[in-house]
Amino acid sequence: MKILFLMRSFNYGGAERQAILLAKGLRDRGHQPVVAVFYCGGPLEKDLYEGGIPIIDLSKRGRWDLLRFFPRLVKVLRRERPDVLLGYLFEPNLLTVALKPFLPSCKIVWGVRNSNFEFDRYDWVFRLSFKLNCWLSRFADAIIANSRVGRDYHVSHGFPMASTLVIPNGIDTERFHPDSSSRRRIRGDWGVRDDDKLIGIVGRLAPMKDHPNFLRAAALLMREQSNLRFVCVGDGPPDYRASLYELAGTLGVTNQIIWVEGQKDMPAVYSALDVLVSSSSHGEGFANVIGEAMACGVPCAVTDVGDSAWVVGNRGEVVPAKDPEALKNAIGKLLDQMPYAAAQIRQRIVEELSADHLILKTEGLLHKLIQGRQWSHIWGVE
Repeated sequence: MKILFLMRSFNYGGAERQAILLAKGLRDRGHQPVVAVFYCGGPLEKDLYEGGIPIIDLSKRGRWDLLRFFPRLVKVLRRERPDVLLGYLFEPNLLTVALKPFLPSCKIVWGVRNSNFEFDRYDWVFRLSFKLNCWLSRFADAIIANSRVGRDYHVSHGFPMASTLVIPNGIDTERFHPDSSSRRRIRGDWGVRDDDKLIGIVGRLAPMKDHPNFLRAAALLMREQSNLRFVCVGDGPPDYRASLYELAGTLGVTNQIIWVEGQKDMPAVYSALDVLVSSSSHGEGFANVIGEAMACGVPCAVTDVGDSAWVVGNRGEVVPAKDPEALKNAIGKLLDQMPYAAAQIRQRIVEELSADHLILKTEGLLHKLIQGRQWSHIWGVE
């Protein structure tokens, strides 16, 4: 099969890492993945080049660059003639439907990776894009949601239930594993002492990740324990970053917080932590950082958003969203009691959420689509 991935960019992000993992896995199984990117130059493109995945620069010049962009995209599709056009996220998904008339034999597959949006936090373009996705979803040959909550949420807003399937994200357990030498190195780089407990949140600085909840839980923990450090790993808009700095100052935890921009060596980052926190308030589907941290043997305290509780299973702590007191208690339990051994935490991911699960289930779905199998048979990939 020739599969063309349609992506906005390859900046640091969970969807981008999953696309790379899937493209490499499909290539290793004898398929021909190609990636077309709206905005080239992202730091994760290096992983694609090193994996032998061709990248096509679509040279989009901004949100409203459509009159020149769309003909370029059509030209690329006609030249490549993929068997499957796989979109990731709202904007690429919408474009796949517009491209269908130019490649009538190509199967259109959407990737859905979010749930439970709080629309007042987004601009009118995002809200319109969501409504268009709901209306046009009937024209996709298949829709892959990476979480059960995400599927149910989108179906409740008009996505067709019959063609919306769940294939959870996969974690590269060969790459993500406990590493004591990296733990010492990263903690040394960050000025964290051996006897300090390091609690981290990993993800872009965005409202849906609810860093304020993490900071408030940190302030509550500092009242009870003194040997704590906290790290926020991720990039974000300068104004929002500044507001988080200000909140940390107001809470009196500035000296305990380490701010780190997006990192390439994420296994080393996870290995440096004593607890990983996912404090998202909404919008989350499958939080890759939870699975990656667990593969590194790190216990996780997560909010019950998206499929986070399912990913953790019985190997971590789950609390309601927007409740810093509950989050503080969950982190404290993991620090004080360590009820889950690192090997047990990792085993959950190895058995249930490995990269092979993602690759083989996606490959099975795409094969059945191309063969024209009925949906009652395609559901067998879930």
